[in-house]
Amino acid sequence: MAVFVALGAFLMTLAGGWTAQRVTDRRHLVLGLAGGLMLGVVGLDLLPEALGAAGEEIFGVPAALLLFVAGFLLAHMVERLLAGRQAAHGGGEHDGRTPEVGLTAAAAMVGHSAMDGVAIGAAFQVGGGMGAAVAVAVIAHDFADGFNTYTITTLYGNARRKAVAMLVADAAAPVAGAASTLLFTLPEHLLGGYLGFFGGALLYLAAAEILPEAHHEHAARSTLLCTFAGVAFIWLVVGIAE
Repeated sequence: MAVFVALGAFLMTLAGGWTAQRVTDRRHLVLGLAGGLMLGVVGLDLLPEALGAAGEEIFGVPAALLLFVAGFLLAHMVERLLAGRQAAHGGGEHDGRTPEVGLTAAAAMVGHSAMDGVAIGAAFQVGGGMGAAVAVAVIAHDFADGFNTYTITTLYGNARRKAVAMLVADAAAPVAGAASTLLFTLPEHLLGGYLGFFGGALLYLAAAEILPEAHHEHAARSTLLCTFAGVAFIWLVVGIAE
């Protein structure tokens, strides 16, 4: 059942990526929406789940928050290191951005989608009701995952074929993750730590890259409205799932 439900996530991820491809003439709106979706996923979905699953404290701070900050800092460090390496070798950047950063970020999205599948499988191990609730949340926000995976990859100057390849990998990942739960049970605290870490990296990309680029290209009120709409959409998804 978990694998069958994960096929819905597969289709929704592809739908999100297809949508991102079709609106290239409104790139600033795409980026504004992507930033809002990413912010909503981090603040309203990933971080609350991480705090609930990995709530133990380390020196007075919840472990999930420490990993959240670590993910943010690691994303910043990786981008700076890759950009410095490319500059030292003379070029390879797209409008000041390094293509490898886009691929690394998309690969992280694929890893997150695989964990979405694991979450579906683990929830069905608890019970059918729990599995259905988690499946609704995952399938709905996988549209945002597909949208963001394609957008991030192309934003950093990667070719369309690479973006499509990462999109397909992102779509297949939940199915593989759900199937893997037939073989093992994931400890809750490890899942919570991962969600916190990934949330920090995703927030860095949204706040430091996606949103500034959206408003740099076209500082319109409609771009800001798209960002708010992205956050509101994730809020709706989380509310329905609860």
